[in-house]
Amino acid sequence: LCRKKMSSGRRNQLKSLLLQIGQALQEEEAWEAERQKVKHMEEHCPGFSFPGDLQDLQLCRKLHKQIDLVDEERYDMEVKVTKSNKEIEDLKIKVQDLKGKFKKPVLKRVRMSADAMLAALLGSKHKVSMDLRGNLKQVKKEVKEEEKATGDWRKSIEDKSGMGGRKKMFESEA
Repeated sequence: LCRKKMSSGRRNQLKSLLLQIGQALQEEEAWEAERQKVKHMEEHCPGFSFPGDLQDLQLCRKLHKQIDLVDEERYDMEVKVTKSNKEIEDLKIKVQDLKGKFKKPVLKRVRMSADAMLAALLGSKHKVSMDLRGNLKQVKKEVKEEEKATGDWRKSIEDKSGMGGRKKMFESEA
């Protein structure tokens, strides 16, 4: 239970020993992990075996570059062909427009009722009459007796002005 105090030199020496041992263990674990990785790669991934020599490999690279160049040229040519085809189509449409132009005849005005238009458009199916004026309400004007009685508007206003005029209005309504 009773602990003796360690000197700082002794404590530092023990710390450095522990650090050295830990570092050695860590290096050993890393070396073991690398060895396991190499072993696993050898078992599961066999080495690359090229059946020819270095000249064959260089020939393949050269052919691959040529294929890339040909593909680029082919793509460029396809783009040019599609662009020219579009231009050709546009020109064909313009030619057809130029050939197909004709003067529009002057149309004559024809007076036709709504019924006649519907009959011409719908044929015999048209049964509803479009007599719009016939469907309007007939409104009769009611002529006020007061307006007939006083023909001059000034006289009418003078009669109704002042308190006497109001009295006359109320008396006449009652």
